[in-house]
Amino acid sequence: MRLRYRAQALADIDAIQQYLDERSPSGAHSVVRAIYASIQLIAEHPLSYQRTDDPEIRVHAVRRYRYRIFYSVTGDTVEIVHVRHTARRPWAGEQTGGGTA
Repeated sequence: MRLRYRAQALADIDAIQQYLDERSPSGAHSVVRAIYASIQLIAEHPLSYQRTDDPEIRVHAVRRYRYRIFYSVTGDTVEIVHVRHTARRPWAGEQTGGGTA
């Protein structure tokens, strides 16, 4: 599968890295590496992960670090939509009716 990132997802990953880098550069590297490893799993098995209330969006949990990766699948392309920590309020895409962050 081909991978594509929405600008929001790239901004999310950048913000996560910046936030964590101020606290622990090595920790930030580990978290970002785990996020990208999860994205690779999504690309390899895109239909294996949980659907959200929005039928176009699926979610994969990066369990060790409690991040969730929201993505859609169209044809042979996986589009990474949004990445967020589970401690934050639910994203509109997780609730009935879908939406954006």
